[in-house]
Amino acid sequence: METSNRDSIIAYCLAPLKESLNLDANSEATRETMRRLDHALKTFQSQAGRPVAVDFSKMPSLVINEAAHGYE
Repeated sequence: METSNRDSIIAYCLAPLKESLNLDANSEATRETMRRLDHALKTFQSQAGRPVAVDFSKMPSLVINEAAHGYE
């Protein structure tokens, strides 16, 4: 898996959070989160020893209920 593919996976995973929490894509916290996710993916890939396919279309959507956590 090359870097651009990892970037696509990270963007896909963060999309619900960016929309619901209005995350700033240019903030240091967002950049650090992306660096950590990239590192986690690289580590997973190196330990797997072979490419691993993930079909995101079969994954259920995640809905964050901010009111349930007191973040209204």
